[in-house]
Amino acid sequence: MTYAVIRTGGKQYRVTPNAVLVVEKLEAEPGQTVTFQDVLAVAGEAGLTIGAPIVAGASVTATVIEHSRGDKVIIFKKRRRQNSRRKNGHRQPQTVLRISAIAAA
Repeated sequence: MTYAVIRTGGKQYRVTPNAVLVVEKLEAEPGQTVTFQDVLAVAGEAGLTIGAPIVAGASVTATVIEHSRGDKVIIFKKRRRQNSRRKNGHRQPQTVLRISAIAAA
């Protein structure tokens, strides 16, 4: 089984070919191709290759499916016995990707 570990948006993701992945918003239009160079590990028939910190020459290619927004997170602050309440909400912008290829070094 071929897979890779990539880093984007301050997070790490384990990806396989044809997988659908939701990441932090990227500056790319739907239908465009995005290439990730921050590949931390690659596994394939030849075995597992772990980078220090990244695998040289490895890349992961993905296609942007759509831009969306995540689930709403409610921020509620209350100061007891002071009749002070504040309610706020937040929806994080996201990008949905389909992994097309994993290229090892």
